[in-house]
Amino acid sequence: MIRTTAIVPSAGLGKRMGGVKKNFLKLGTTPVLAITLKALDSSPLIDSIIVAVSKDDIEFCKKDIVESFNIKKVAKVIAGGAEREESVRLALSEVPDDIDIVLVHDGARPFIDETMIKDTIDSALRFGAAITGVMPKDTIKTTEDGFVEKTLHRASLIAVQTPQAFKADLIRNAYKLSSNATSTDCASLVERTGAKVKVVPGNYRNIKITTEEDLVLANAFFENP
Repeated sequence: MIRTTAIVPSAGLGKRMGGVKKNFLKLGTTPVLAITLKALDSSPLIDSIIVAVSKDDIEFCKKDIVESFNIKKVAKVIAGGAEREESVRLALSEVPDDIDIVLVHDGARPFIDETMIKDTIDSALRFGAAITGVMPKDTIKTTEDGFVEKTLHRASLIAVQTPQAFKADLIRNAYKLSSNATSTDCASLVERTGAKVKVVPGNYRNIKITTEEDLVLANAFFENP
């Protein structure tokens, strides 16, 4: 039996949303974080969930999200850090020793589905680490001092999403070795250990709600599943 814990970092301050905590905004009548957690809770591949929120939001998350929406697999709601990386690090310290796979998924990505969960877990079991992602739709260029430096080949690029899944020992070691490093996703720290990370198909609907424009798009997706 493969045992999987999902870590959901949700302690962000919503700086790009004008200070509004995006995970507690609603799509329809349901908070974004509740939609995310319900998707993970309903997956037969997820055994437990650890949610990292800001210290002031722990009781709200427990009562108004976990209890109100009958989310049964949440084992712990913990205080996260100032940055996403620290929230994941703190949650990792709460993962039981007998867990085989750690899956990390942003609380502000409510459109995760079972295919993405299964594909990342299966690939992590086979390769050690796996991420979801999609090919960018736009042409991507690098710049320097406001001028184009280079046009990148779009076919070799990926816009990285979550979920990301890892063998538990691998991600624990990556965070141990990168105690002073900064990163915007878990896979970057794993890559620094020399481990290869498998890419599996994501979904263009699997957006992260970060700005007001994202919220408009998320509401459209929510109303038209």
